[in-house]
Order: sequence, then C-alpha cells, then structure tokens
Amino acid sequence: MYQCVVWDWNGTLLDDVAAAMGVMDTMLARRGLSLLGGKERYREIFTFPVREYYLSAGLDLEREPFEDLAVEWTELYQEASQNCGLFPEAAEILAKLEQAGVAQLIVSASPQETLERQVESLGVRGRFQALLGLSDIYAGSKAGLARQYFAQEKISPNQVLFVGDTLHDWEVAEDAGCHCVLLSQGHQSRRLLEKAGVPVVDALEQAALIAVGNERCC
Repeated sequence: MYQCVVWDWNGTLLDDVAAAMGVMDTMLARRGLSLLGGKERYREIFTFPVREYYLSAGLDLEREPFEDLAVEWTELYQEASQNCGLFPEAAEILAKLEQAGVAQLIVSASPQETLERQVESLGVRGRFQALLGLSDIYAGSKAGLARQYFAQEKISPNQVLFVGDTLHDWEVAEDAGCHCVLLSQGHQSRRLLEKAGVPVVDALEQAALIAVGNERCC
C-alpha cells in the first residue's frame, strides 16, 4: 500500500471538463473563430503549458498577449466552475483512503486561491494534508511542487502514487520520483495518456485500488 496519494484536481477529482470547454468556446465565439467542435477534439488538443493549448484552439497570441487571454479565461472559468462538482465517487474514495491510513494531498496548476476555495466549497478540505497550487493564473507548470513537499515532509517518493488526468501529471510524477497512474475521464484523451507508458484507468475506483495495493501499478 502506498504511504501517500497525490491527486491532481481539475479533471481528476473536480469534474470541470465541460466548464473548461465552454469557457474556450465563449472566447472563440467572441472573436468570430470556429468553436472547439466537441469534447473529443478538446481532449486531443488540451495541453500544458496552456499557451500551447490556446494556440491549438485557434487564439492568436500575436494579436493578443497571452497574459490578457489568461485573465479573460480565468474570469470566465470562475463563473462557469461554480456549478462544477466532484466526480460521483470521489468523496467516498477520499474517505476510504483516509480510513486506510493513506495520506493525501493535491498538486494543481490552478491558482492557490482558486484551489483552496473550490476544495473548501465541496466539503473535502479535511481529507488533505496539503493543497499545493500555483502562485499565478498562467498555468505554466506545477513541476517541483510535489518534489519540494516530499523533501520538506521527509516522504519517500517511492511510497507515493500520483493520480492525474494529463501527461503533465506524469511529468510532475517523474520530476518528483514517484509512481503514477492516469485517468481517462478528464482533460486529455486515453490515446494521449497512453504515451506516458504508465497505467491508464477509466475510473477513480481503479486508481484507489492501485493505491491500496489491490492492483499492480508498475
């Protein structure tokens, strides 16, 4: 059984894919550009850093500074995400892992303030030893957050499972030296996730089983 599970937030525990798609479609429509065209395309082009995603979606970063677009996206997302909840089984799984003695934390590319507000509003703040978000709204990279936390808390990375829904989550796990499992329910397609060469599962319950040692991870 793993000593600690590190969760990504958006698209892993928080079911916000539809909200994020809607925000980008709003931005594209405001500029008279073609919309994303549905979830399948969105999950194929979403990536980190999000600057690359903006370009793939059709925004012109030469005409409009990325920083201005990020502010617009954040403002729209703040409103759209108010109706987002956890994935149906998430709260129960978090409780069961806590009962099993597994420490849990979140490492997210969300701004720290947004992360704290969302986790608190959904009633699961008490399940986590730490919430680690970014200091700005530009969603560049969260690499380093987990590694620094492990060093600070004297946690062996080999005893940690990172659960996320994007290739960037795998990159963060690699940076921190911990194991990783990816979920196909979030912001990137299974086709993309399988490029990482780590287990890809379809549901949170499967990730939880890996965390407690009922399925092989690596």
